[in-house]
Amino acid sequence: MKVEVFGTGCAKCHLLEKHVAEAITETGVAVEMVKVDDIAAIMSRGIIFTPALAIDGETKVSGRVPSVKQIRALLTAGA
Repeated sequence: MKVEVFGTGCAKCHLLEKHVAEAITETGVAVEMVKVDDIAAIMSRGIIFTPALAIDGETKVSGRVPSVKQIRALLTAGA
């Protein structure tokens, strides 16, 4: 599974990255986590609001920071 965290470095972007890391640890799911901070790359994916989270290429959250519990649910939805 590939998880992408999109953000340019703001506090909310860092918080999302932290929440994703916690959720990955708690679920034990095998994940490749990638941080995307290049604005051109973010815009090319159609993301207008950051922070954003994509799982296996599909944007799941944009413009807000989901809780660790919500991210856990997204990570385990396909399992």
